[in-house]
Amino acid sequence: MPTVKFNHSDLAKIQTRFGVEYSKKLLNDFGDIGCSVEENDDNEIEIEIFPDRADLLSPGTLAHASRTFLHGHKSNPHLEIKSSGISLDVDASLRDVRPVIYAAVVRNVNTGENPEEINEFIQTIMDHQEKLHFSLGKRRSKASIGVHDFSELKPNFKVITVDENFEFIPLAMNEKMKIKEILSEHPKGVDYAHLLEKVEKYPVIIDGNDAVLSFPPIINGNHTTVKNSTKDFFIDVTGWDPRACECCLLLVCLELAARGGEIQSVEINDCEKRNIITPNGKAIKHELTERLLKSMLGKDFSEEELSKAINRMGGTYLGKHEAPSNSLEKSNKMSDIILGDKIIEIEMPRWRFDILHPIDLVEEIAIGHGYEDLGKDVPKTPLSGSQLSSSNFTRRLTNCLQGLGLQQITSLTLSNENDQFNYVRWNEKEIATILANPITVDHTLLRTNLLPGLLRLLNANKHNELPQRIYELGEVVRNHSNETHASWLIASPSGGFAEGRGMLQAIMRDMALDKFNIHYELKETEENHGPWLKGRGAEIIVSGVKVGEIGEIDPHISKNFELSVPIHGAELFLDRLKELVQDPVH
Repeated sequence: MPTVKFNHSDLAKIQTRFGVEYSKKLLNDFGDIGCSVEENDDNEIEIEIFPDRADLLSPGTLAHASRTFLHGHKSNPHLEIKSSGISLDVDASLRDVRPVIYAAVVRNVNTGENPEEINEFIQTIMDHQEKLHFSLGKRRSKASIGVHDFSELKPNFKVITVDENFEFIPLAMNEKMKIKEILSEHPKGVDYAHLLEKVEKYPVIIDGNDAVLSFPPIINGNHTTVKNSTKDFFIDVTGWDPRACECCLLLVCLELAARGGEIQSVEINDCEKRNIITPNGKAIKHELTERLLKSMLGKDFSEEELSKAINRMGGTYLGKHEAPSNSLEKSNKMSDIILGDKIIEIEMPRWRFDILHPIDLVEEIAIGHGYEDLGKDVPKTPLSGSQLSSSNFTRRLTNCLQGLGLQQITSLTLSNENDQFNYVRWNEKEIATILANPITVDHTLLRTNLLPGLLRLLNANKHNELPQRIYELGEVVRNHSNETHASWLIASPSGGFAEGRGMLQAIMRDMALDKFNIHYELKETEENHGPWLKGRGAEIIVSGVKVGEIGEIDPHISKNFELSVPIHGAELFLDRLKELVQDPVH
């Protein structure tokens, strides 16, 4: 989940423009809407935004949502848009290259009153753009955004395809580069060249002077760079997913409109020869049955309660009507309609990308109403629990680790390549399960070891007193299969390999290795293998089978996690160990 920081002074200026009395303390209650307030001090607020709420990633869009949720303002799910009289023609060759292309103009944006505020605004817009690229755009594969200084452009615009020898001056460069040079040499080209690896022609957007605005989804042209003097903006969004592209365009426009900008539409003649006016600011009408709402929340809502709840979430309650006979043919699981059903009609903003199903509307009503006085229920069938025999081994190990003075923690199962491999010198990247559509750069794969998560926890607690003694027992994923691991770390000025080995001996004794004549040995790890200090790390071998690693953490590895205290620990492969150790319970 992305974590974003907002400056209180910036938020206050946006809200003041719309007649909202800004309150830093009131923002603490904003966590109920779909985020988590991590820190709120005198200067800024830090919020962890849930993946489904991409409409909260910038100051302007967050301020827009807070007006109804926190301050009780009347909602307006529509976006006021005027015509710019500008057109954008898309060549038919874009059909197989990058077919979805939308655009908008936003004029007279209040970017700030001094150079410092203007620079902060420009950084905010760029940050918002990249967050949308990563979330809705799925790393620019589904949608990519270009934000340009409109004063440097001559309407009208065209989108054409060119060959790899086509030249223009890309952003942050002073000389022309060929398309093939941009893809192989420019930093952004290197990062995103894979998105165009299967095409023979490349998309570019040009203005009335045939000057290149953008080479989507790679890089903008240099001459359209947003500057301190920029007040009018041209936004283009290209990609493959129409809904993602539309939401990206609306959210960038909403952010600029929150700063006083006037949104103007652009007439798109797309590659299918259709005429489209973008952006579309009209709200989307949704329906759900009263029966579904009551079955999920256990409460009969009055008209007033529904109206207030939907208004807090930025939508409009339109009323109820009885299901017409032709709607009874629908069959969409939770959205099934039966004879006599009452249909609740709701309008929600078009930029709410996360509303896909009637059950999402149920959640909106629950959040808007509050969870305090929803219906109550009790289990219809009383059930008593019992221990799983398959958990005997892990239960014994947990008792042993806690008996050694370790505190159990639980970390996320999602991690990233740096933490799992690059920072700890475990170079088994081929065993990792990579996420196809990660939400953040910190969560791109499923963890293969527990120890990096413990190092991250120590990093978050480095302001606390030493020693810190922690362990985790949980699932990892290797070669697309689940495995159970246990790992511990001890951060202490006086700890070392000897203490770690003593702990391992205690664990092996508790696992009854001696009783069954099964012995273990320590084998020194190879140089630069794993996070271990040279000569102070070892593999744990039981009956010829490697069941883990143990040692002191190399200071170079600790530095990767911003730690400077001596640390030692271990990573145990419990599935392998369990096969070798007989369970005395049986």
